[in-house]
Amino acid sequence: MNKVIMHVDMDAFFASVEIVDNKNLRGKPVIIGGNSNRGVVATCSYEARAYGVRSAMPIYMAKEKCPNAIILPVRYGRYKEISNKIFNIFYEITPYVEPLSIDEAYLDITDINKRPLDMANFVKNRVRKETGLTISAGLSYNKFLAKLASDWNKPNGLKIIGKDEVPKILFPLSIDKVHGLGKKSAKKLNNIGVYTIEELYKLPQDLLVEFFGKFGIDIYDRIRGIDKREVQILRERKSIGRETTLSNDTNDKEELKLYIKAFAGSIADTLENKNVKGKNITIKTKTSSFVNHTKSKTLSYYISNEEDIYREACSILEELEFEEKIRLIGISISAFKEDKVEQLSFF
Repeated sequence: MNKVIMHVDMDAFFASVEIVDNKNLRGKPVIIGGNSNRGVVATCSYEARAYGVRSAMPIYMAKEKCPNAIILPVRYGRYKEISNKIFNIFYEITPYVEPLSIDEAYLDITDINKRPLDMANFVKNRVRKETGLTISAGLSYNKFLAKLASDWNKPNGLKIIGKDEVPKILFPLSIDKVHGLGKKSAKKLNNIGVYTIEELYKLPQDLLVEFFGKFGIDIYDRIRGIDKREVQILRERKSIGRETTLSNDTNDKEELKLYIKAFAGSIADTLENKNVKGKNITIKTKTSSFVNHTKSKTLSYYISNEEDIYREACSILEELEFEEKIRLIGISISAFKEDKVEQLSFF
């Protein structure tokens, strides 16, 4: 029996929540992000996207592209409140829900004795009725194709991709539609004249493995409609981190340590709440020319308190050599284990 996977994606989620809360914003280019020119776009309405505004774009650049944009600060608490309502609807249908983010999830509806199309419409209508928001849904027999389907005709889209349509339905699409192929990988393929999935389909598996290692096999399979990944009910959080865009670019490490100190305290609180420790510390920086850098350190022991996190992060910072000033600084911790109280043995 074939699986039935639904992928759901809330349309321009943060911006859509703001528009529902304030009807005067309807039909206008709305950008959610930092208040200053040094901030970045978290998301934006489709009206703003028509001007070329995109997520992660610097605010000053977004303003240049869309001078009449309405820029609002992020209200994460409000978005989380609405997200919880929507996810509760998902869980009414099936316990097999894999959250990908605050506004995106996979649902395995294989064992539900109803037409998949009816289930997708039910979800869309319930979300619209209870929150005023639209979501896009994709249905297929695996995760890769379901996600592809949900993105097919956004916003408020609904698409089914059946086995008999694969692989031909994929051929006209750009290779950046293949899950897991990032910008660097796509560029690597562009350099050998591969831009569409049809062109990618013609490449032998051995070449893809040579290019991408074991992941090359996944790429080869996915564009042929093969994706054996299961919907994971519990997704392990891989890292906990904090970052900020600085008010002014700097390469003063003592100034950067002040931010690290604040981040260490916040991360320590989160670790305590989750009852976990970690042993991999990463420093992230973004230069004045918007180039990202990361440097990590794996410890031989686990840490969770503010002082240890601060000390190890500062030791990484001291090793960095800045060729230009920094506009963003962040730290994260990963490689977790549960913080259990160990009972001492007499032996």
